Amino acid sequence: MSDEDHCTITGTVAPAKADGPPYAECVLCREPTEYPESYKGTTLCPVCEWQEAQRTACSG
Repeated sequence: MSDEDHCTITGTVAPAKADGPPYAECVLCREPTEYPESYKGTTLCPVCEWQEAQRTACSG
């Protein structure tokens, strides 16, 4: 087991990227996301997605 194995999140499936508008709103800031409006579930814009990844990143 490498040092990075314990930081890997498995079992999560990202929604498919949208080909074009309409886009779903980010659940945090309400900006458009890269995901289709028809996607059911939590969607985050690229900025909030990155910030959330930073908050939940493995700190060792």
